[in-house]
Amino acid sequence: MSTPVPSTFPDIEAIVVDLLRNRPELGGAVVDETPPAGFNGTQRAVIVSRRGGAWVEDLHVDQPLIELEVYGPDKTSAHVLTNAARAVLLRSRGLALGTSVITDVSEADGPRWQPDFVYAGANRYQCVLRMTVRTN
Repeated sequence: MSTPVPSTFPDIEAIVVDLLRNRPELGGAVVDETPPAGFNGTQRAVIVSRRGGAWVEDLHVDQPLIELEVYGPDKTSAHVLTNAARAVLLRSRGLALGTSVITDVSEADGPRWQPDFVYAGANRYQCVLRMTVRTN
């Protein structure tokens, strides 16, 4: 027996990028699914990645784990930007975006400072949020 492919599986990375992009509390930081051209880890940036989760076909619900990799020119700036991005997402419960509704958001792994082995001078925090998104 084969598992049915979800017909309305949402692009949760795009949804989160749309939620965070151009928010005044993020102070002009780049928000995207990939680092911008010329990125060296010291710019203000929030990189959004899906890190797992599950689709519940019968309920038309996606339960993704979203990782935020947040960079800044120094450790303090990266920490402040991390908290601002988390706050936006944690307040997004009940928000409708097209045919998707965010029904729950919780923290799965709180912010932690991590060295970045790709960008030697980077100041990076990472956190993971669990979202529940219903599609129609």
